[in-house]
Amino acid sequence: MSDAKVEFKQLDVKLVGSDTVVFRLEDGAMVKIKVDIDRAGVALNFTNPDGSPHYNINASLKVNVVPKGKKFSIPRSQLAKPPPKDSTVKPI
Repeated sequence: MSDAKVEFKQLDVKLVGSDTVVFRLEDGAMVKIKVDIDRAGVALNFTNPDGSPHYNINASLKVNVVPKGKKFSIPRSQLAKPPPKDSTVKPI
């Protein structure tokens, strides 16, 4: 048995206001949450039981925690290494 498909019209999305909400934790750290709409659509051949339009929204969240001192660390092995000096080239 095959399900009938619901068709959607893809909608353009325009940001109104800020896409980021910032919270400050009691230890001084800040949590920044950025919201983005990946895809939005309204059904063409289906409505909600009350007759209102049925929307399909795909959203993503990006969470960034900024510590109070704004310090972080990474292993030395992950640092970019400077290019080796070429000893065969001599200045004029």
